[in-house]
Amino acid sequence: MASGKITKRTIDALIGSRSEGFLWDDGIKGFGAKITKSGTVSYILQFRMGGREARTRRCTIGSHGSPWTPTTAREEALRLSLLIAQGVDPVEVEKQRRRETVDLAFDNYADRFERSCVGRGWKLLVGRSLRIHSKPVLKSKPLTKITRVDIVAVFDRMPDGQVANRRNVFAVLRRLFRWAVSRGDIDRSPMEGMETPPAVKARDRWLSDSELGRVWNQAYKTHYCFGPIVRLLIVTGQRREEVASLTWEELDRTELMWTLPGSRAKNGEPNRIPLNALAVGVLDGIAGGDNWPRRGKIFPTSTGGGFTAYHKGKEKIDRLVAGDGGDPVAPWRLHDLRRTLATGFQRLGVRFEVTEAVLNHVGGSRAGVAGIYQRHDWKEEKREALNLWNEHVVAILSRLRFDRIQPDAPLPNRF
Repeated sequence: MASGKITKRTIDALIGSRSEGFLWDDGIKGFGAKITKSGTVSYILQFRMGGREARTRRCTIGSHGSPWTPTTAREEALRLSLLIAQGVDPVEVEKQRRRETVDLAFDNYADRFERSCVGRGWKLLVGRSLRIHSKPVLKSKPLTKITRVDIVAVFDRMPDGQVANRRNVFAVLRRLFRWAVSRGDIDRSPMEGMETPPAVKARDRWLSDSELGRVWNQAYKTHYCFGPIVRLLIVTGQRREEVASLTWEELDRTELMWTLPGSRAKNGEPNRIPLNALAVGVLDGIAGGDNWPRRGKIFPTSTGGGFTAYHKGKEKIDRLVAGDGGDPVAPWRLHDLRRTLATGFQRLGVRFEVTEAVLNHVGGSRAGVAGIYQRHDWKEEKREALNLWNEHVVAILSRLRFDRIQPDAPLPNRF
């Protein structure tokens, strides 16, 4: 075990010797240079915490080369020696530093939290909230250093009009920090005492018969994917993403049934949706006949990905409806088509339980004990309800067409 002053000259000589071993500095206790047979040199500091009875520990300063030269390594050894004299373990300090900068960095920790989430709908909400709103602000800041001011900055960055989104992001961040507390990664959540953003007033917009017919008629003048998606939303009452991500494997033309797997449903619950004549007509049009493909996406874009241009499609359909010569239409959303079907069911006398079964709601009549023990699938009742809705929509379209043609002109037989 060699000893001497660690300088550039002695390190160069050590590298040139190609020998394996240690060179201990005779000026700073425990400061040394370790060389391997390959000629790699690293600077270390050997120390004890707690006196002679404690075991010897070793702290690696770094490998020889920028930024670690004999001079900078000596300065670091002096700094660490002072910490040791004050009772601070530099090895534990380094472990904590690395943990904060890697494991507890918000962006990395957020990814771990997202992977731990269960339920497709919740997982999608978590991923979107963290990716779009939280990570751009909190970045790689360690969880232990995040304060309420940082959390407020996330919401300050969000547009004032995003009331529902603010509430969602708040719920995601609150759950993330509670998860961190439960794991012992932080002692307290920085969101303790923060007021939850106000709830969004429930929407009650639904389309009148005339509005629904006009939207139906203009739908096919938009994007080749968006038009059929809108019509299927009208006749099935399912959620936007569930329709847009539809695959041929989920459909059975013989039974006229769409089986939505739980993995694609927002609430994680599978659903079977009988296909009425209008829905079958839309799908036949996409397939080019009644021989449907056995597999593949129903609404692939030109790049092969899933359809996402809802905003652009909705803007176009609004322009088309506004220019069709009818009365002005109040603002509406695609999700209002789902509420329109539910309202239409009520007008047609469909039972509340059947409406919930079609919409795949887990609340109301399907919640609590009733949801556990009531296992009837309402298949026939759902088919009857959707066929009634089919007839209602056809009647709407017939009236709309009749109003727009000359009194003596023949009524078109296709919609």
